[in-house]
Amino acid sequence: MFLMKNEKIDPRQNYQTSREAVGYVPRAKATQEDYDRVGFKSGIEVHQQLKTRKKLFCNCPAGRYNRKGEYDAEIIRHMRPTLSELGEYDGTALMEFKTRKQIVYQIRNETACTYDIDDTPPFPLNRKALEIALELSLLCRLNIVGEVHIIRKQYLDGSIPTGFQRTAILGVEGVIQLKNKTVRIIQLSLEEDSCREVSDVGHVRVYQTDRLGIPLIETVTYPDFSHPDEVQEGAQYIRFLNRSTGKVLVGIGAGREDVNVSCRGGDRVEIKGVSHNRWIPELTHNEVFRQWSLLRIRDLLKKTVQDPRGWRISSKSLDAEEYGLIQPEVAKARESGYGCSALRLPGFRGMLSHFTQPGQMFADELSGRLKVIACIDKPNMIHSEELDPVLPPEFWDRIRNELQADEEDALVLLWGPEEDISTALETVEERCQLAFEGVPRESRKSFSDGTTVFERVLPGPNRMYPDTDSVPISLDYDAIEEIRSRLPLDVHEMYARMTEWGIPEDTYPYILRNNLFPLLTRIIEELEVDPVFAGTLFGHTLKHVEGRHPRSPDFRYEVIYDLMEHLKKEGIEPALAREMIEERYQHPQIDIESSLAAIKFKKVAEAEILEKIPVLCTIAEESGISEDSGARTRWMMGQLRPSARGNISLPELHRHVKEYNSQARAHSNREGAGQ
Repeated sequence: MFLMKNEKIDPRQNYQTSREAVGYVPRAKATQEDYDRVGFKSGIEVHQQLKTRKKLFCNCPAGRYNRKGEYDAEIIRHMRPTLSELGEYDGTALMEFKTRKQIVYQIRNETACTYDIDDTPPFPLNRKALEIALELSLLCRLNIVGEVHIIRKQYLDGSIPTGFQRTAILGVEGVIQLKNKTVRIIQLSLEEDSCREVSDVGHVRVYQTDRLGIPLIETVTYPDFSHPDEVQEGAQYIRFLNRSTGKVLVGIGAGREDVNVSCRGGDRVEIKGVSHNRWIPELTHNEVFRQWSLLRIRDLLKKTVQDPRGWRISSKSLDAEEYGLIQPEVAKARESGYGCSALRLPGFRGMLSHFTQPGQMFADELSGRLKVIACIDKPNMIHSEELDPVLPPEFWDRIRNELQADEEDALVLLWGPEEDISTALETVEERCQLAFEGVPRESRKSFSDGTTVFERVLPGPNRMYPDTDSVPISLDYDAIEEIRSRLPLDVHEMYARMTEWGIPEDTYPYILRNNLFPLLTRIIEELEVDPVFAGTLFGHTLKHVEGRHPRSPDFRYEVIYDLMEHLKKEGIEPALAREMIEERYQHPQIDIESSLAAIKFKKVAEAEILEKIPVLCTIAEESGISEDSGARTRWMMGQLRPSARGNISLPELHRHVKEYNSQARAHSNREGAGQ
């Protein structure tokens, strides 16, 4: 929709019309043609903690997490930008400096040391972590470097107290084979993990340092994904590949992805810290259309604003009481004595209510940056194009008159502590100026509903430089080949093997996510258990049990092997394992015989069960239960099932019953013919 000059705008209609203009469709209805139209392109960075006793560059224990509020000391720091060797400031550093954040580190003596704050040089690189990372590099078919060089990567949000992360590239230019696509890997790096964020309110950001320094690998792909589902598949594949070694940590936060997305004519935007792969399709779908919307906003602005380079906001401080601002949305501003400012955005009519994401508009781009950069918690602004108007038209008419705004302009009311207002005005002006360029390079925080919010601007290209505290490490060819000789199967080979066995595909994610393929193989090959039964025992039965009950700290998946081995040794039908898994999952420390007693299993000889068939057949016949449509067989199976449970397979018992009934019917027919 193109608005005529001085035409009144209906924000709700404008939101819907702009949504249609960019061709947004829900992900469930989107086709490959939709993604090709907008030029969907995506790559991923998969981060995975490694299972080692110590951290990467010090001797503190790895993988131990503090409980909430559990720490021994706090350190407070403020970040400030410094000039690089080239006499330049990094954009991220400048943004973080504007926030005037106070960074608080909660430290536990057990998991932190003076290395964490750069008061002690790094210890030698953890060789166990290096070995695991090299194994994973080989699994990604990467070309291994001849010498490992430690470099520093700037981290300017406070998540690393030193302001930089030590990292090393181990392999470059590899590939992974997905179901229908080969995806190229740029590199795999070994690095130290950052702090764990506890809270971020106002100007105070709090971190726990227990996670800091844990060995972490980062696997980076090329932007080879052209569909949201492919992105999820790639992330799953790399996660399964990592877990196939059995040498990585699992649990919340142990594995997480950064997802890079762009559209045709857009720019790379990084969705940070996606901890659930199931979020990825919706996140990438919405992000590519958000960028497509921003490009349309750019094109519309260029038609209405003649001089984008000279574009500026104008503003006016307001007194909430004087202007009758009694609405609940601004109650916090009044009660806290916050300052209020009205802003004129020249030529932005129709832009604030322009669609960007489901349930969001361009105004949310401004509000998100106010939260992060000016540190003003939401709600922090109201504007003249609210879908559900908060302030009366008379207020906006008065502001329009005082700011000498015309109908082509949009208006914003924002509030916050007086000391933050100047930063807030700069933030709104800067984001609106970026709208003339299209898509800002930034990182965004993800939410479970598939939407994102601004987190920070992307770091500049010169954020990495050599670490002069660490010496290069030469890699021995024979050692690399020794690691290569004991690699586990590739994930696509595991897929192929399970497909060959006939195991249902919906069990694969559970089996691979928990690295159960080696155990599954042992049960199938060593105990000669039917592959389909074994696969569904894990991927259906055990998965269901895990979803219903808290896991016993004594439970290990090897318990299932011991169970199947015991059943085979005692001549008990494997099918009984489906009933026993729940008991074994909750009480793995109890012996198997006790578990059998708990489910009230009674050993009965097969011959004893089969002897009941003639008797039951006679009773059925006398009771008038015919074999028409298999009624007699079903009744007899119901009578035999309790004693047959675990003693004879139900398909085999069914065969015996059906055969006896067929013979009985034939005998009865012969007798009838003889009469």
